[in-house]
Amino acid sequence: MSRAEQVLKDIKTLVTNTPDVEAAAVIDNDGLMIASALSSDLDDDAVAAMGAALLGMGERAASELSRGEFEMVMIRGGEGYLMLVRAGMDAVLCVVTSRNAKLGLIFLDVNRSAKSVARLLS
Repeated sequence: MSRAEQVLKDIKTLVTNTPDVEAAAVIDNDGLMIASALSSDLDDDAVAAMGAALLGMGERAASELSRGEFEMVMIRGGEGYLMLVRAGMDAVLCVVTSRNAKLGLIFLDVNRSAKSVARLLS
């Protein structure tokens, strides 16, 4: 199994096994999609581009405000959450959740997946 297939398997497992996680994708720092388990109503290219933009803003804010190394960006909307978590130096894991998501469990599973993806991509 190739690394890309293993990354895809990891994020599909995250979406399937973590309650309230609706979609996930791994994006490189330049906004290119590495792997995605997105619902049909989400466009891969748009998710990748927005993810890279949010990653850049999050990293800059953490740096400029002396908050340490970037770890996560989280956006809460009326229909749920969007999370971006660093997956090694070259990628970010983007996760979409439902409105009533249990964030503690999701943080745990997302961080595990991000570490796994980081290992696969290194």
